[in-house]
Amino acid sequence: MKDALRVTLALTGASGMPIANSLLHNLLLSGTLVNLIISKAGLLTYHQEMGVVLSAKPEQSRATLLQTLSLANGELLQVYNNQDWYAPMASGSSVDDAMVICPCSMASLGRVALGCGEDLISRAADVCLKERKNLILVPRETPFSALHLENMLKLARLGVAILPPLPAFYTHPQTIQDIIDFIVSRILDQIGVSNQLVKRW
Repeated sequence: MKDALRVTLALTGASGMPIANSLLHNLLLSGTLVNLIISKAGLLTYHQEMGVVLSAKPEQSRATLLQTLSLANGELLQVYNNQDWYAPMASGSSVDDAMVICPCSMASLGRVALGCGEDLISRAADVCLKERKNLILVPRETPFSALHLENMLKLARLGVAILPPLPAFYTHPQTIQDIIDFIVSRILDQIGVSNQLVKRW
């Protein structure tokens, strides 16, 4: 456990919870320790898109997620309130190996670009940047405004991986899950988690 890869996964209010859910599942199956943060809007969107009600209380959400993901062993998953300033990922002294914001709303992306750590998600991202850790954003909006694009370019120049959840059709996806697997595979590749979710060239 001590040597396990540690990843902060943040869910904001943008669309894309099936991707986030699959990413969480695959991270846990790989033996990755996941510190999960869900914004208030993220709780609403998770219910809307997954049909599952998560609680504002982290321990209740943790139990619900483990049941939803059919995982009996939950020692790799910790859930934090988005206003928990005592959470480990809020400090550079215990920053995780990588952070993924998936899905990433434009509001969340804007706060990260400004270095405005007004909640745990934006603070943890700020810590990742200052500690030069791997930060991956999965932005969901369409179309992108010039302001959205400028914020993404600013972050990309700082080394942040901008990974919009765009499907590829050269793999000939047959189901929605095939499309989700393609995107999750790309995210896992950025983190450095080995996976065989899609056929490699």
